[in-house]
Amino acid sequence: MRSKLMFVAALGVAGAAQAQIVLDGVADAAYGAPVVVQNTQTQFGDAIQGTVDYAQGSELDALYAKIDGGVLYMVLAGNLESNFNKLEIFVDGVDGGQNQLRGNNPDVDFNGLNRMGDDLATLKVVEGLKFDAAFSPDLWVSLTCGGAPFGVYMNQAQLLTKGAGPGGYLGTGGAGAAGAVVFKSGFGFGLDNSNIAGVPGGTDIGDGTGVTTGVEVRIPLSAIAGYAGGAIKVCAFINGGGHDYSSNQYLPGLGGGGNLAEPRLIDLNIIPGDQFVVIPTGGGGNPCPADFDADGSVGAADLAALLNVWGSAGVPQDLDGDGTVGAADLAAVLNAWGACAP
Repeated sequence: MRSKLMFVAALGVAGAAQAQIVLDGVADAAYGAPVVVQNTQTQFGDAIQGTVDYAQGSELDALYAKIDGGVLYMVLAGNLESNFNKLEIFVDGVDGGQNQLRGNNPDVDFNGLNRMGDDLATLKVVEGLKFDAAFSPDLWVSLTCGGAPFGVYMNQAQLLTKGAGPGGYLGTGGAGAAGAVVFKSGFGFGLDNSNIAGVPGGTDIGDGTGVTTGVEVRIPLSAIAGYAGGAIKVCAFINGGGHDYSSNQYLPGLGGGGNLAEPRLIDLNIIPGDQFVVIPTGGGGNPCPADFDADGSVGAADLAALLNVWGSAGVPQDLDGDGTVGAADLAAVLNAWGACAP
């Protein structure tokens, strides 16, 4: 009897290990736990409609991620308002990239990408969206939805160090499993806008725990020129319909506060903590979670990253998940000091 039970249990473990991701806008079991959870209420409307397609607000409650077979899968749990608000996803996988967005990237989505960058065309004194010092994205992916009949639209572009990289419109689809699509390029998406939980409307501290539906994306890592494996960094946020008005919905979260407004004037360095998350190969949580800068070891930089967000909630440095970065998290960093286990 015991042998039979052990055999059945082994079959269950094998089945779980072989679980495949279904592109439908739902973070299924294959993703594991969320990589990061939202800590800020949304000032872009709290969706309460509960339908799989249309939503009256935008929020980013959590990020689930997995790297498998040369593909980055992510679920940005929450809602994407069906008024053509934009979900902006920036991916950093190799050296180079654009720590500060340029204005000579490809003309994608009515030049929406360059709308966030420096204005080289008119030589105006405009800075361009600036990321944290340790984040220089090589790839941009954007999704938007709305209209009648309802549609979801996807764009992408490479962010080469000197700009002028390739990019363009990928295609369209719908909501739910029936509307999910994988394009010939290998990019794809699924959308489920039915969430009515997560963070409420406002500018205070919030908690996006428990939300598993939202925008799911499939990104072939071959789209990052020169990518040869290893961890991936991601910054995601909700933007206005013209890529011209940043919300307060970032992952990782901002720690409270209102919309950041004009993207060209944003400098994420002045916000405590990192507005990017590290996704290790395999995803589903970092096997060396105290290695915040993903350099393969836990050291002084990781200790500084923890101390800089002391007392914060909803950040990767909250290693014990108690809602606050504190003494237990410091002890975890010190206990993991040195090279990460292979």
